[in-house]
Formats: sequence, C-alpha cells, structure tokens
Amino acid sequence: MGFLIRALVNAVAIWLATEIVSGIHAGSTVTVIVAALVLGLINALVRPVLLVLTLPLTLVTLGLFLFVLNALCLWLTSAIVPGFEVRGFWAAFWGALIVSALSWAVNGFVSDRGRMVVITERPPAAPRR
Repeated sequence: MGFLIRALVNAVAIWLATEIVSGIHAGSTVTVIVAALVLGLINALVRPVLLVLTLPLTLVTLGLFLFVLNALCLWLTSAIVPGFEVRGFWAAFWGALIVSALSWAVNGFVSDRGRMVVITERPPAAPRR
C-alpha cells in the first residue's frame, strides 16, 4: 500500500514538474503514471548503486552531487518511458528538484504500510534527582 501511495505522489510531482519546467513534457496522464512507476523502480534499484559509486564526489561536494544523481534518474526515466521527455540537464535538474521536494514532503507523513503518520512531541523527561 505504501508503494502505491508513493507512486501516486511521484505521479503528482512529475505532473507538477511538467507544468513548471519548460523542458519536461509528458504526452498523457497514463505517461505520467508510468513515468512515476519507472522512477520509483529506478530510485529503488539503480540509485543505490549510483550513490555508492559516487560517494567520494558526494562527500567532497557536501551532498550537493545528490541533486545531479536525482536529475540523472529523472533523465533515465525519460529514456525508458515513451512519451515522457526531459530536454537537457537543467530541465532534468529543476524537474528532479521539484519531484524530490514534493516526494520528501509527502512521504514524511506516510509509513511503509501506507498509513498516515502523526508526529507528536515527546513528553518532557522527568527531572533527575
């Protein structure tokens, strides 16, 4: 259930990126949904390998290279899904930034089982004697 909610969030994020970034185009709603599913698979299977391979560069850039990896994953999605186009690095960069930000914001509230998670404050600790 959690995967389906995350895929739906990715689909909305990709649609939003197609509306905001001029270099990203999706032919139809079905294309957006397929792109979201493929992006989810790429993020689950390919991205961890890329993270390990580029770890030194990521450390040197203090994590900023992760934005480039996200753009690469979005570009790879466009290479796999027919009807989904990402034209150029900067379109992929800004689109990946939008997709990542929206996914991060929504997925922070959805557990792995698809349930909404309510974050509450912890009660103050009892004073020590």
